[in-house]
Amino acid sequence: MNSNDWKDKLAFAYSTNPNYNPNNNEEEEQVSVEPQKQVLRVRLEKKNRGGKTVSIVTGFVGSEEELKNLAKHLKSRCGVGGSVKDDEIIIQGDFRDKILNLLQELGYKNVKKAGG
Repeated sequence: MNSNDWKDKLAFAYSTNPNYNPNNNEEEEQVSVEPQKQVLRVRLEKKNRGGKTVSIVTGFVGSEEELKNLAKHLKSRCGVGGSVKDDEIIIQGDFRDKILNLLQELGYKNVKKAGG
């Protein structure tokens, strides 16, 4: 931010924190955790989906790019569509057992089926 650009300073909010730095707009990067140390849950969900069933993988710790790559791998191996939303992988259809096996093949040892 240019110190002479008064328009950028209009967005400044007063802070009582003595360590607050208004120029620190960097987001914290998500630290990657080894697959064997992650705790992932695979559950089914039907609510608010027009009666359609989806498999949801939660608990992934890592960057957004890693999450999207994992979702892409799962979708292609299951042969269905899906998406990534709110740090969850959403796979269309009931593929809990297959997703569980695929994650274990990838080295995710602590994977469990959750109620849903």
